[in-house]
Amino acid sequence: MAPCANPFAPTSAILSRMDAVTLTRQLVDIESITGNEADVGNYLYGELSRLGYQTTKMQVEGARSNLYASLPQQPDPAVVFSTHMDTVPPFIPSSEDAARIYGRGSCDAKGIIAAQIAAAERLRHENIYIGLLFVVGEERDSLGAKVANEWIANRSTPRPRFLINGEPTGNRLALASKGALRAEVTATGKMAHSAYPELGESAIDKLIAALALLRSMALPSDPEVGPCTLNIGLIEGGRAPNVIPDHAHADLLYRLIGPASDLRRQIIATAGDQVKVEFPLEIPFLRLRTLDGLPTMIAAAFTTDLPQLLNWGQPVLIGPGSIHVAHTEGEYIEKQQLHQAIDLYCEIAKRLTADATQSKDSLCF
Repeated sequence: MAPCANPFAPTSAILSRMDAVTLTRQLVDIESITGNEADVGNYLYGELSRLGYQTTKMQVEGARSNLYASLPQQPDPAVVFSTHMDTVPPFIPSSEDAARIYGRGSCDAKGIIAAQIAAAERLRHENIYIGLLFVVGEERDSLGAKVANEWIANRSTPRPRFLINGEPTGNRLALASKGALRAEVTATGKMAHSAYPELGESAIDKLIAALALLRSMALPSDPEVGPCTLNIGLIEGGRAPNVIPDHAHADLLYRLIGPASDLRRQIIATAGDQVKVEFPLEIPFLRLRTLDGLPTMIAAAFTTDLPQLLNWGQPVLIGPGSIHVAHTEGEYIEKQQLHQAIDLYCEIAKRLTADATQSKDSLCF
């Protein structure tokens, strides 16, 4: 496919709706599976710099870098738009029809990048100056977000007051973002010939018993946020069909709706002493800010970078697209939602900027 024309020019006044569509496709067509974000980061760095933003690369790992961009008129903005540049595999190039843009990252989250840049440009011409933070690694371990959080904490300049993070929420403000608790359950046994099982000790039998108990364990629920959920995502073990297995392992993921301390204790007690339970990852649950008059969703059941970005201000979560098509072969974003998102980001940024200004003024005597 022939490359799309560059939608930006230094003299452009405002990104048009068609420009946001074109930029989305350009970004989708740059492969940026987690760990390989350097090319898309370099592309955005060049475009934002040409638009006049003071753009900084925050090195994360090797050639991978976050980007932070602000305008000279307000180098320390009160409000920052943010999302991630990486995608899950496999790479799927862009295509479009009258209603949708398709391709890997179209809704998660390259269309969101395009909408946020378009909104920032529109606000710029209303003398409202917004920061832009685009990070790597969200789909794996939030490494980019962790680096960004430390970076802003170590600056001597004023921090942002609000962070508007983009994920596919159907353009509705999320009331909360579920956390995640990963549990690794391991069983050990003794190998033997399968014709004489009494001479061995099956690790798989132990693991199956523990998993059955964990699946039947009651999980907490919240009337506003919804239930905590469990997914047994990986099971492995054994040597061969005719060998009593001496090792078995399972990876579990709980979606949190509150603190994890009680749940951890409950998991360990329920699994029993025939297995070992470890917790290699926890992403905390967050309640989020909403704004009167704007549509909301009960909670984002998926995890986001927000728990790792709290030094960037009070978090807001909203973006175009459906999480139900993210990570699928047919991932897409509705063009109408992309256009609506630009308007929504502008409205939210204006209201939060006004809140920040009023709060600052109230401190002046």
